[in-house]
Amino acid sequence: MTFAELYQPVSTDVSQRAQKIKLLICDIDGVFSDGRIYLGNQGEELKAFNTKDGFGIKALINSGFQVAVITGRHSQIVQQRMTSLTVQHIYQGQENKLIAYQELKDKLSLTDEQIAYIGDDGPDLPVMEKVGFAVAVNDAHPLIKKLAHYTTLLPGGFGAVRELTDLLMLENGKPLTSDGTSA
Repeated sequence: MTFAELYQPVSTDVSQRAQKIKLLICDIDGVFSDGRIYLGNQGEELKAFNTKDGFGIKALINSGFQVAVITGRHSQIVQQRMTSLTVQHIYQGQENKLIAYQELKDKLSLTDEQIAYIGDDGPDLPVMEKVGFAVAVNDAHPLIKKLAHYTTLLPGGFGAVRELTDLLMLENGKPLTSDGTSA
């Protein structure tokens, strides 16, 4: 099964960039979620996460990739969800995402070319300008889509992360079902 059969054709450039990736960094709001934040009368915050995205993240980690999230907001919901997916690198409350990016890059001894980032809006731009593989979700701001090396077929919160994990796994010769656990 090829990526083009599942989603859409990719250019040689996208394929070559994907083959170099060792770390996937994800934004949260608008990428893992649809960007909406539900607030209850008692101040509780709710977000919806797609289980397909979760399965993709777990499969990617189980295939030997590193995964991180960098988000501008701070939320216990995000901490719980990412911990349940075994994401080891969780950076919340990051107004300047480049600081967390540089820390991750140094800690994991990676080059820009070995890092992919998926985002949807302005705060993601500085990191996307640095990484070797910048990805925009389908419903990202037009400026982000213009900068991206690849734009997902699917929108944020509705399988875009899974689409990217499938691309990374297929381009690196990994089976898509290497997880086997629920997400």
